[in-house]
Amino acid sequence: MRLGLRLFLGFFLIVGLAAFFVMRVFVDEVKPGVRQAMESTLVDTANALAVLAAPDLAAGRIGDGRFAAALASLRQRDPGATIWRFPQRSIEFRVTITDARGIVVFDSEGRDLGRDNSRWNDVYRTLRGQYGARSSPETPGDGTRTVMHVAAPVFAPDDPRRLIGVLTVARPNRSIEPFIQASQREILRQGAWLIGLSALVGIGMTAWLARRIGRLNRYAQAVAAGDPVPPPPRRRDELGELGQALEDMRRKLEGKAYVEQYVQSLTHEMKSPLAAIRGAAELLQEPLPEADRQRFAGSIREQQQRLTETIDKLLALAEVEQHGWLQKREPVDLAALLGEAAAAVEPRLAGADLSLRVEGTQAPLQVQGDAFLLRQALANLLDNAIGFSPAGAEIVLALERDGAGARVLVRDAGPGVPEYAAERVFERFYSLPRPAAPRSSGLGLPFVREVARLHGGEAWLGNRAGGGAEAGISLPL
Repeated sequence: MRLGLRLFLGFFLIVGLAAFFVMRVFVDEVKPGVRQAMESTLVDTANALAVLAAPDLAAGRIGDGRFAAALASLRQRDPGATIWRFPQRSIEFRVTITDARGIVVFDSEGRDLGRDNSRWNDVYRTLRGQYGARSSPETPGDGTRTVMHVAAPVFAPDDPRRLIGVLTVARPNRSIEPFIQASQREILRQGAWLIGLSALVGIGMTAWLARRIGRLNRYAQAVAAGDPVPPPPRRRDELGELGQALEDMRRKLEGKAYVEQYVQSLTHEMKSPLAAIRGAAELLQEPLPEADRQRFAGSIREQQQRLTETIDKLLALAEVEQHGWLQKREPVDLAALLGEAAAAVEPRLAGADLSLRVEGTQAPLQVQGDAFLLRQALANLLDNAIGFSPAGAEIVLALERDGAGARVLVRDAGPGVPEYAAERVFERFYSLPRPAAPRSSGLGLPFVREVARLHGGEAWLGNRAGGGAEAGISLPL
């Protein structure tokens, strides 16, 4: 099972179980909560009615007095109320009054007159000065439909401490069932939304973590394979610190290997020029004709220039190779870039009796990249074309659109690339003899290839059908 799926299942299991138990608690608490609220209301009602019934009960006219008439009139009323979408069209409570012995002397429904209620919990406890209430079946033997009874003591009007009876208010629990069921349904509906939103949050969190862990995994695999890749974005958390630690480790390991490789390469390339310089210097210590002395001194200058060029280009190549990604990105106008490159080589073209024609710069093409590196890459391609072109020839610098990308081409009229060298021209320090110039450092084309790679493109060098070579780089627009 993949890590992302495990994270999602774990998150959803925790949230789902928590939501389930919370909903169960809420659903189970709705019924007793509503009944407690109704009981509190019945307590107030019973005590209010007990005060109103006291004069008639003390006077012995509880069955036909003003209190009984008021209750009879009350039962005929239509409240016309709508409570939480449920209409109420009648008065749903029943009133019974017992004397001080617990015998029913008044019943608003006229059913239980004369019955001994002294054993019922509501009357029994109230007669003893306690709070009395009970819940009994609406129909004897049927425990599914119950009635709540709440009692209040009736005191004599002339002596508030003398108990003369008990007034009980009864209301069927079924009258509040619609509210209980509606509350439970609402809780379940909201709970379903909660679980759904939790699932979405879990998916989002899991996708975020899986994406970041997957990015670290791909980065580690690319590093293990030796592919140059940018590190994961910096984040101020444990995963960000892990990515940065991996990048630091990669830099240290690659830096050590890089230095060892370049020291070996530079040492190898410096042996020949240093040997030539040493030989010429030894000969110059001897008496020589002026012509030989000038020739050997020129050889020293030539080898010194070769060493300087090799070191400069090696440093430039190292600068781009040590990064697996571009350190700077900005919009670059390729047409303007070609114009700058063409202007920079004008003195060399004039000295070598060559001409340069620039094509395709009318349509603006723009890439995201480093203008300085792209300019250096073009300078290297033009340097190669100048070095291999015969006097009087024309070099073409062209810009073309290629689907979703752009191609910068440099065409010369030189001898082209020998077949044996076609696979090696992008190797470090590999160079071909130039017709009228000393052999180059062999680092220009590797530099061009690295710059193209950093910009998401590629570089190539091949022969033209009509003679000469064509070199270029492709870049995504």
